[in-house]
Amino acid sequence: MRNKKIRASVILRHALLLLFGLAMLFPFVWMLATSLKSGAEVYSLSLIPKNPSFKNYVRLLTSGNFPYWFFNSLYVGMLVTLSVLFFDSLVGFTLCKYEFKGKRLIFLLILSTMMIPTEMLVIPWFIMSNSLNWLDTYWGILFPGLMSGFGTFLMKSFFEGVPNDLLDAGRIDGLPEFKIFSQIALPLVRPALSALAIFTFIGNWNAFLWPLIVVNKIERYTLPIGLSFFNGEFQTQWEMVMTGASVATIPVFVVFLLFQRQIVQGIALTGVKE
Repeated sequence: MRNKKIRASVILRHALLLLFGLAMLFPFVWMLATSLKSGAEVYSLSLIPKNPSFKNYVRLLTSGNFPYWFFNSLYVGMLVTLSVLFFDSLVGFTLCKYEFKGKRLIFLLILSTMMIPTEMLVIPWFIMSNSLNWLDTYWGILFPGLMSGFGTFLMKSFFEGVPNDLLDAGRIDGLPEFKIFSQIALPLVRPALSALAIFTFIGNWNAFLWPLIVVNKIERYTLPIGLSFFNGEFQTQWEMVMTGASVATIPVFVVFLLFQRQIVQGIALTGVKE
């Protein structure tokens, strides 16, 4: 009797998980299906297109500025992610493993930046970009995100789990401090680096407000701004919006596939206590 109750609870649990999983996947499936429809068929209630076609993808990739928008988002996302991974891990390691005056104050100041809304920083960023002639440039889009308080906090928390004895062993072997950081400490926090890479890339890939303000040239637009062009004043080309959104999910999906193993490993390691 008890085994039957356990089996029933397990079946119910899996059924609920399957139900919620299908509910989460449904918008994605609807997006892909709509991208294969014609403009007249978009407003039909049928999920499966009657005459599926890749004409929308061909139109998107061969006409307009979509390739430029895609490249701009990919370029900005990759550069910002690499910058955040390097500088935030370096600052986090320094704050965690070295003792110096003002260490706590510096860390508190870094954390305080996380409490400032982005909307309050837009005007100072714009004035700075304008004074340095960074408007309509990649550097103007890049500089606000080259370092982050969240990334520094995350990396410092993970570096606290790195034994100091390993670092001291490297010093005894004659390694310089930067090699101790890059060759000993950094490989031990790969799960944190993977999580930070995913969060940073997705955040910059989907960024809309700041690129919209700092960029005026159409060929410098990022993908979220470019896709807004399909929303007209009187009519929205939903088939093109869904086609662009489908293509826009590819880099995010690839990034997640590359780092998902490290993310799962990091979640597993957080439950291990010495």
